[in-house]
Amino acid sequence: MQVRYLIFILLFALKSFAQGGTFGKNPIINDENFEKKKIHFGYYLGFSSYNYQFNYKTVGKDIELKPATGFNVGLVVNLRLKEFFDLRFEPGFYATQRNLIYPNIEDRVDRLREVKAANLHFPLLIKYSALRTGNVRPFLVGGVSSTLNLGSNEKATDDNSANRFRVKTWTQNYEVGFGLDLYLEYFKFSPSIRGVFGTGDELIRDLDPNSPWTGNIKSMQTRAVFVNFTFH
Repeated sequence: MQVRYLIFILLFALKSFAQGGTFGKNPIINDENFEKKKIHFGYYLGFSSYNYQFNYKTVGKDIELKPATGFNVGLVVNLRLKEFFDLRFEPGFYATQRNLIYPNIEDRVDRLREVKAANLHFPLLIKYSALRTGNVRPFLVGGVSSTLNLGSNEKATDDNSANRFRVKTWTQNYEVGFGLDLYLEYFKFSPSIRGVFGTGDELIRDLDPNSPWTGNIKSMQTRAVFVNFTFH
């Protein structure tokens, strides 16, 4: 449902561009002084796909991971540094789920672990924008972020023997991505895609060192893709 809604927003915005002649040879220039503002604000909606990268202690069958599409919502604070560079803070809420399937466990209940997450995400990013052409301006973005997982269960005493998969509460990441600033008549619309890479081990291991769920995992790190639609 969320994906359909976001696609509708994107199609509506592109239709507005087409009606305004934005993609023609001589488009009407919208809000040409927008980027001269020292600071401006916005909000974003989007969807995400979270995954894990596993490193194992010994060679064996890999854990199968089936990510589900989640949704994102957040705010944008943009500070202009120079003509082509901006500093951005984009705090947001990200809801997602990852299903881990253990091929070495025969029991159908025990072999599946559902890892649900309600994340508060805090990225601090540098944005580099190319020259504006008409009402279109491509950009690159990159930086660091911290994520607070509200459903981590880090302090829980139960582990996978009681069907509880535990991960750390805080994770650190770096992010890189690209997008387009599209200048509409009344606002700026910016679709973007970004990769997120966790930098530390996020797994809380079971009490049993030979646990079939965590015993062979050397490290587990977040890998994610964000698709955001930002409105300024």
